Amino acid sequence: MAKSTEIIVPDYWEEAKTELMRRDRILRKLIPKFGDLQLVGRGDPFTTLARAIVGQQISVKAAQSVWERLVATVPKLSPATVKKAGLEKLASCGLSKRKAEYLTDLALHFLDGSVHAKDWSSMHDEDVIAELIQIRGIGRWTAEMFLIFNLLRPNVLPLDDLGLLKGISVNYFSGEPVSRSDAREVAANWEPWRTVATWYLWRSLDPLPVEY
Repeated sequence: MAKSTEIIVPDYWEEAKTELMRRDRILRKLIPKFGDLQLVGRGDPFTTLARAIVGQQISVKAAQSVWERLVATVPKLSPATVKKAGLEKLASCGLSKRKAEYLTDLALHFLDGSVHAKDWSSMHDEDVIAELIQIRGIGRWTAEMFLIFNLLRPNVLPLDDLGLLKGISVNYFSGEPVSRSDAREVAANWEPWRTVATWYLWRSLDPLPVEY
């Protein structure tokens, strides 16, 4: 399960853009600013989740450094190689003891079949989230990012995401703070393309495409 270089593009993107611009006057102005840029999915499920755990609560630069050391130390990164490496070797890559435990727990969930990665593409969003949050170190936000960036689900609304809340604040409320219920109300108009609207609001704060 080495990291895949395959790039996957959502087949619904153009339809979603058209619909969102028709319904939402803010997105009508925002979407054209980003031309042909769009969400891109990469990597296999285990690698994506391992990267998410590595990146928690540290800067992007620090996360990249730790990730590179991890891949160098455990070259063919997979559930089996992570389990075999053991906590001490994982911690030697710059991971905290807790994150080393989280990665091991992730590997064990894949190895013992308690998560059904092969079935995720056909499962409902909430059912995938329910499986993922059983893994130590993975909460709802990480599970929602996985739905967006790995499974390319079209209708995810990550209400715990500070970037989404800031994007709604800046674009819809003139910079005033917004609550989750404010965000939910604005997003009601985006169904069933809430992922796409979220992605453009992220872009409005940071023009560089997110890679997860």
